[in-house]
Amino acid sequence: MNEVKISVIMPVYRVEDYVGRAIESMQKQTLQEFEFLIVDDGSPDRSGEICDAYAKKDARIRVFHRKNQGAPAARNAAMDLAKGKYLYFLDSDDWAEPEMLEEMYRLAEKYCAELVVAGFYIDTYYGENQFRTDDFVPEDAVYLTKGEFRRNSYRLFDRNMLYTPWNKLYLREYIEKHRLRFPKTMWDDFPFNLSVIDQVERVAVTSRQYYHFIRARAESETAAYRPGMYEKREEEHGWLLDLYRRWNIRTPETAEFIARRYIERFIGCVENLTNPNCRMNYRQKRREVRKMLKNERVAKSLRLAKPRSFYMKVMLIPVRMRNVTLLLLEASVITFVKTKNTRLFARLKAGR
Repeated sequence: MNEVKISVIMPVYRVEDYVGRAIESMQKQTLQEFEFLIVDDGSPDRSGEICDAYAKKDARIRVFHRKNQGAPAARNAAMDLAKGKYLYFLDSDDWAEPEMLEEMYRLAEKYCAELVVAGFYIDTYYGENQFRTDDFVPEDAVYLTKGEFRRNSYRLFDRNMLYTPWNKLYLREYIEKHRLRFPKTMWDDFPFNLSVIDQVERVAVTSRQYYHFIRARAESETAAYRPGMYEKREEEHGWLLDLYRRWNIRTPETAEFIARRYIERFIGCVENLTNPNCRMNYRQKRREVRKMLKNERVAKSLRLAKPRSFYMKVMLIPVRMRNVTLLLLEASVITFVKTKNTRLFARLKAGR
């Protein structure tokens, strides 16, 4: 190829049943001037072999095999080799609509954007061929100054647009100028994107949806018990507060969003304790929840947050009451729905 417009980067690990669909969704892209850098992160199944088979038939695909070091390190290794004007990050168990790269590239070029943000779908499977699709759609917008983007960033956060890398196109020159890489940490997407938007100036947002995030695998990180989840959420909240302090953004809308985000994730941290894989006994769980409720951030968030659904208003009742027993009972109900009725859980989560 004379010109590489986009470098598509995809880490691969234990996805032999899904990776073929992900690769083919890139091969079907209407924009053809891209390179596809696939990093086999020491996958113990046939994922690497499957990628090699596709690479033999498509010169745009390069596969790199390495010892397992995690997705952040795999993405970073590929970024060091990328030649495209823009970077795009694909997860190996998801897929994208054919027009995605072309239309995001066109938008980036039109507005000289350092970052393009698009809508996406979450497809939650609750049977072999049965799934529920939830739409995540931002408003069309173009921000050409830091101030304009920062004042409106809460809108994008609120619609889940700024957390993940796969609904974005990144200007590689901007990434390299600021020496940005994925940190080696649990849930690396969020801190990476925080570092990207920290100094970003030109951002284009499209309401078009391209990416299909698949919730299907039982071993998915979103379904597993996460030791240290509460501490991680506290750390993330601190990062977000620091970002807005640096930006000197103190609008009521931003404060309300941050508070609502915190208290919603607080409920998730309690539910994490009732996950079937959590080895704490009931007394230990009560002690942990009691400690969490004493955090001053809880009271502050309850004052500022304005839940947008009846469901969330009900979920917050035990928190407002500081009732450990009721809160753990509520969490157990959420866990039961989450594990026994995936379709209902997805609907409730999307409507919160």
